[in-house]
Amino acid sequence: MFDSLSDRLGAIFEGLRGRGALEEKDVNEALREVRIALLEADVALPVAKEFISKVKERAIGAEVLRSVTPGQQVVKIVHDALVEMLGGADKTDLDFATTPPAVIMMVGLQGAGKTTSTAKIALRLQKREKKKVLMASLDTRRPAAQEQLAILGEQAEVKTLPIIAGQSPRDIAKRALEAGRLGGFDVVMLDTAGRLSIDEQLMAEIADIHTASDPIETLLVVDALTGQDAVSTAEKFKARVPVSGVVMTRIDGDARGGAALSMRAVTGAPIKFVGVGEKIDALDTFEPERMAGRILGMGDIVSLVEKASLEMDEAKAKKAAKKMAKGEFDMDDLADQFRQMRSMGGMGAILGMMPGMGKMKKMVDQAGGLDDKEIVHQEAIISSMTKAERKKPALLNASRKKRIAKGSGTSVQQVNKLIKAHRQMADMMKKLGKGGMKGMAKQLAGMGGMGGGLGGMLGGGGGPDAAEMLKGPKGEKAPNPDDLDFDAIEKALSGKGAMPPGLGGLPGMGKKK
Repeated sequence: MFDSLSDRLGAIFEGLRGRGALEEKDVNEALREVRIALLEADVALPVAKEFISKVKERAIGAEVLRSVTPGQQVVKIVHDALVEMLGGADKTDLDFATTPPAVIMMVGLQGAGKTTSTAKIALRLQKREKKKVLMASLDTRRPAAQEQLAILGEQAEVKTLPIIAGQSPRDIAKRALEAGRLGGFDVVMLDTAGRLSIDEQLMAEIADIHTASDPIETLLVVDALTGQDAVSTAEKFKARVPVSGVVMTRIDGDARGGAALSMRAVTGAPIKFVGVGEKIDALDTFEPERMAGRILGMGDIVSLVEKASLEMDEAKAKKAAKKMAKGEFDMDDLADQFRQMRSMGGMGAILGMMPGMGKMKKMVDQAGGLDDKEIVHQEAIISSMTKAERKKPALLNASRKKRIAKGSGTSVQQVNKLIKAHRQMADMMKKLGKGGMKGMAKQLAGMGGMGGGLGGMLGGGGGPDAAEMLKGPKGEKAPNPDDLDFDAIEKALSGKGAMPPGLGGLPGMGKKK
C-alpha cells in the first residue's frame, strides 16, 4: 500500500544523503517535496501540514545542519515524526484487564470486512494468546450474515453462538455474554450489523448494544481502499461510541496509504490491526515504528523474524541447520525452503521486510525473477522426482529429466534451471557452514550473475548481476565482501532458530553495511 509513497520519499532522501553539508534552503526544498508526496498519498491536508511543521522545526536546528551526516539526521527526524503520526507510543495490544469474559465489539460499515476481521482476530487470540473465544453475529439484517460467521468459525476452529431466528441484536448480545460466562470463555466477540452509509438507526442500535454489553474494546473496521472516507467514517463512529481502536482491512491492496497515515491524528483512535490478505490468518498487529521503517525503506527485520518463527517448525529447523553445517543440501531441503517462502508471503514479501532491499526487490522483479508462481512450478518438479533423485541430484540424466518434466507439466529447460539453482545453493550452504554469512557474501559477490540463483530459481533466467546490485546509487564500486557487516542480521535471524538456514543464504538476502 505504501510502495508509491516509499519510492517518492526514498528519491527525496537519496539526494540529501549524497551531500556533505546541508543549508536551510536544501531542507526546505526537500520538505516541500515530502509535503507533495504526502498529499499525493491522500494524507489529510491538516495532518500533512502539521507533519511538515514538526519536521521543519527539528530539521533546521544547528544539530542537523552542522552534523557530520546531515542527510541521515533529516531521515531520522522524518522517521520519528512518522512514528508519532502513526500512533507513537499508543498501546496497540487488546485490553483484557477485566473479569472474564472480556467483550470485544466490532463496528463499521457494511462491506468493510467486519465479519472476516472478527474471525481473524478470534483465531489470533486463540492461537497466539491461548484465549478461549466465542463469536456471536448480531447482524440480523444482512442475508446469511450469521451463517457466514458460523462458517468462518468452523474454518478457524473458533466456537460460535448457535443461531436462533427472530432474536433482536440486543437479545443476541445478552445470550452471548451468558453463554460466555457459563462456558468459561475468556473472550466474547460481538460482530454487529453495518449499513452502506451512516444513519441514525445504525448508530442508535450500536449505542444500545454497547450499553447492554459494556465491551472492554470497541474496534472500528474500515477499508483502506476508501481513502479519506475511512477517516471521516471513523470520526462519525467515534462521536457516538467510544472507539478504542481501528482495524484497517485490505492494506495489501493498491490504496495510497493516506487513510492509515491520517487515522490516528484525525480520530485519536490507534490502528490496532491490519488485514494483509484474504486468508483467515492474514492479520498483523499495527506497529507504528515498524511501519515507519518500512515506508522509509528501512525494512522490518523484527516482523520478518516473528513471521519466520511462527511459520517454522523448530525441530525441522535444527535438523536443517545440522545438515547445512555438514555442507549437505538436497532437493528435499530446497523444497522445504520453497514451502517456507510461500508461507511467509513469497519472496517479494520477504525482500520487502529486509533492510535496504526495496531497490533490489524492484530490480529483480523487473528482470522477471520475482514471480512467486514459479515457486509452485519448482515444487512440482521436485515432487516429480523419486526419493533417490531428490537425495542425489547427480542421478538426473537426460531421460530422467524428460520424465520429470512430463510429470510436472514443465519443460526440460525448467528442470535444468532448478538443478543449476540447487547446485549453487548447495555450494552456498557449504560456504555458510564453514564461514558463516561472510563466506556466503563472498560467494555471492563472486558470482557473475544470478541466472542460476534467485533469478534462475524463480524462472527468470539471467537475473541482474550481483555485483551491479551491490553498487551504490551513482554507480560507485561494489563494496568488498569483507566489508559487509552481517553480524547484527545473523544474530537477529538466528535468535529463535527462526530463519530457515537456506533462506538466509539465498542470493540477494545479504545486507549492505
